[in-house]
Amino acid sequence: MDFKEHFEQAWQTFIGHFAPILVNTLVMIVVSIASLGILAPVVSAGYMQSLLLALREDRKPDVKDLFAHMDLFFSLFGFVALFVILVIIGFILLILPGVAILLAGTYFLVYLLPLMTDQRLGLIEAIKESYRMAMEDPIVEHIAVVAVLIILDSIGSSIVLGTLLTHPFACLFILSVYEIKKQRQISGPETASPPPPHNTTSSNG
Repeated sequence: MDFKEHFEQAWQTFIGHFAPILVNTLVMIVVSIASLGILAPVVSAGYMQSLLLALREDRKPDVKDLFAHMDLFFSLFGFVALFVILVIIGFILLILPGVAILLAGTYFLVYLLPLMTDQRLGLIEAIKESYRMAMEDPIVEHIAVVAVLIILDSIGSSIVLGTLLTHPFACLFILSVYEIKKQRQISGPETASPPPPHNTTSSNG
């Protein structure tokens, strides 16, 4: 896996649609906070799909994209609520179990949302497929991908308004990797290659 290609692809998409991506990220955060987290899972699903289309088709993200997958509300809300309860129980018990659950969720479920929005898989099928993608050889590649995600989001959360910049870039990086993993599944690892970069000078973002 060529990490340099994935970083470049994520960066070109991010810069090419900087303003709309920034607006979508801000709206997603505001909606999530204003709804006390209730709408966070489903608007995150719409957010990821919007970024995926920007990456894949050079499509300009739009705020309405955040609400384009409301049909997934109940399944995502129920799953996230259960996951949060397990994490809280883990932290109450010994702290380490809570950390372990968080890390396991990040590692195995990193492709959950694009699988549900892009490939229209049901929750259980998406969990299974995300798990399979995470366990593909070489596993060390996926460990590095998750490490990049955690580092970028950690940097963003430590700086005022940093999340507005690091979170979309981290998501675009993950989605670039997702595209390759999906291509490998279709055509085999020997023919998979990073998606071609689009021309940012012609972007309408």
